[in-house]
Amino acid sequence: MNTNLKLTVNGQIRHVEAEPDTALLYVLRNDLALNGPKFGCGLGECGACTVIVDGVATRSCVMPVAAAVGRTVTTLEGLGDLAAPHPVQQAFIDEQAAQCGYCINGMVMTVKALLDRNPNPTDAEIRQELAYNLCRCGTHVEILKAVHRAALLLRDAATATATAAAPAKASS
Repeated sequence: MNTNLKLTVNGQIRHVEAEPDTALLYVLRNDLALNGPKFGCGLGECGACTVIVDGVATRSCVMPVAAAVGRTVTTLEGLGDLAAPHPVQQAFIDEQAAQCGYCINGMVMTVKALLDRNPNPTDAEIRQELAYNLCRCGTHVEILKAVHRAALLLRDAATATATAAAPAKASS
């Protein structure tokens, strides 16, 4: 039996009619037209469907939509767009870290969650975090470079923000 569910997705409250045990992935793609998360394996093992739920990289193909109620869900569409990509997205573009592109949603979302909690990860930490995001095209070296570039872009943005805010505080 379908239930009216209230979700917070990409900063917006969204109402959907769905069976509570329907995979979050299907609701995101079919009901909300968010095509960033991809169907890969359907078992939570490949990472193509990764979204961020309350700051944690989460496999949306194995998460029931009811489990997302009252939580904050971010998809690839919630990070940035063509005109203003998120620094992680920009880093993946700059490093040409995609071939077929199917895994990139999961890679980007996993990296975003990693950098939010660890702004300067080592190669070993990056590899550990991405160990269960499968890429069959072999862009692993470029992906590592993209993560390091994204970390640098985020640090630069934080420094610029802090510098811009400093004179305002000094004049108060």
